[in-house]
Amino acid sequence: MEIHIDQLNKVYNKDFYALKDVSLSIGNGMFGLLGPNGAGKSTLMRILVTLMKPTSGKITVDGKNIHKHRKEIRKMIGYLPQDFRFFSKLKTWEFLDYSAALSGMTNNKQRKEAVDQMLEDVGLFDARDRQAGKLSGGMKRRLGIAQALINDPKLIVVDEPTTGLDPDERIRFRNLLSKISGEERVIILSTHIVADISSTCNQMALLSQGEVAFQGTPEDITEKARGSVWKVILTTRELEKVKEEYPVISTVMMEKGWEVILVADDLQGYPGEKIEPDLEHAYVYFMDKELNEFMVSEY
Repeated sequence: MEIHIDQLNKVYNKDFYALKDVSLSIGNGMFGLLGPNGAGKSTLMRILVTLMKPTSGKITVDGKNIHKHRKEIRKMIGYLPQDFRFFSKLKTWEFLDYSAALSGMTNNKQRKEAVDQMLEDVGLFDARDRQAGKLSGGMKRRLGIAQALINDPKLIVVDEPTTGLDPDERIRFRNLLSKISGEERVIILSTHIVADISSTCNQMALLSQGEVAFQGTPEDITEKARGSVWKVILTTRELEKVKEEYPVISTVMMEKGWEVILVADDLQGYPGEKIEPDLEHAYVYFMDKELNEFMVSEY
């Protein structure tokens, strides 16, 4: 399975670019699309699953244009939108059975077996007779991924799947996505939560203001921040000043002052030690430094 996005644009009111010249190549496995809210991620996802048309550009899935072969490609797609909705008064199994029927599963016996297996896979079998509207937030997201998977799609698109989930449910959801990824399936995870990318995806892209600013591996982008992540101990007065000068990633109150993690090419006037960067550090560094340079170069 290969997806190629070539020079994709989505323009509103003739001059606002929700997406601008977006080009990406995506292969089998987990692919992370990272970026702040408003970066254009959901617009790209809706175009990819054929719910929205681009202003210009092309997307192919295994060589087939998604708009020329829309019906055929839709059968290959499982989609969990950010605003996943369901019929709240249907029982969990009834909603999933309805989703399976919509996906083209017409054999009643086959559909029942598929529904029961999927409920087992996502940890909802014991809640199969509970009304969907009475599920917890984490269970609702699991029901969402179940309806996206029920027709065994080759392309799965999930948009901000862990927003609002507690840490345990977030980890459970990421583990579920990792479990179902494979050599013959593409999973695109769109999120603004860095941990969702770092723990699951071996390829990623960074979207900012509708443009692709980076594509590669999490290790590639992390390497860009090497030597620019610092740990310093500061007084409260120093901390307030540092916040004005550098991007601060975290602060922890200690007996001897504030332990602060920040990014800077050259830390002036404060004693500190360089630490190994992770993806969160790299994301902050990249957004602050390289994207600023990227935007300046456009004007």
